[in-house]
Amino acid sequence: MIYDYKIKDAKGNVVSMEKYKGKVLLIVNTATGCGFTPQYEGLQKLYDKFKDKGLEILDFPCNQFFEQAPGSNDEIVSFCSLNYGTTFETFGKVDVNGENADELYKFLKQEAPSANEDEASNGLYDKLANLGFKTSGDDIKWNFTKFLVDRNGKVVGRFAPTYEPEKLENIIEDLL
Repeated sequence: MIYDYKIKDAKGNVVSMEKYKGKVLLIVNTATGCGFTPQYEGLQKLYDKFKDKGLEILDFPCNQFFEQAPGSNDEIVSFCSLNYGTTFETFGKVDVNGENADELYKFLKQEAPSANEDEASNGLYDKLANLGFKTSGDDIKWNFTKFLVDRNGKVVGRFAPTYEPEKLENIIEDLL
């Protein structure tokens, strides 16, 4: 169950996922230097609209994809706050793939091994494969992969990086 996991916030403090029991969660691996970085704006709009109804967005910077999340945790938090006005929680950097993958991400990938694709993907995975990235199996393919978790802690969906946050609005509303 998702509530069994512990994660580290941007200051290095251990946070139990129990803290989010009864909330709808949108868990996103992010990067500050990625072509999808402007999605922070859409994530913040979702958070502003639904935080009072029980939505939490959990931001996990990841530097595994072309090192697009450089800097310290504090620098990442500052960047997001200054450039996108983010107020949802940013956690410490994590690995989402490989032997050092965070346990929470191992669980998320097990529960939702493939992503709902978006018509705007324009061959993204083919391009990534040509660059040497693994694009098959349950690995996270790129930054801004999104996992949606219902109020009971069940992973209800995984969404590709190209799936814009705004397109999740109706799904989130139904879960709230």
